Amino acid sequence: MKKISTSFYDILGISSATICLVHCLIFPLLTILPLGLSHNPIIDLLFASIGLFAILKIIKKSSLLVSSILVVSMALIWISVLTELLLDIHLDLIYFGGFGMIIGHLINYKLHRNQNH
Repeated sequence: MKKISTSFYDILGISSATICLVHCLIFPLLTILPLGLSHNPIIDLLFASIGLFAILKIIKKSSLLVSSILVVSMALIWISVLTELLLDIHLDLIYFGGFGMIIGHLINYKLHRNQNH
């Protein structure tokens, strides 16, 4: 069985964080339209879980800078998601966490790619 590389988890993390960030930025605009859409924080929880899975695989083999960016970003996302689930309060921390996740994964992906060439 082939071992899954760190770059796979970076791509998973970048994709998940980007989709989550687009969802968080665009969805509030869609709720203005009379389409009957309402926000479901379970979707945010799903994105946060995928991101957590990806960073747990990455931080073991990444630099201190990348690990720090990913852990802080994930903490911001989880604080925001859990606050919304438990207290029904929307925090803007999720946007900063999403940007941080994308940046951390991109840096790690580039470092990983440079080591292989």
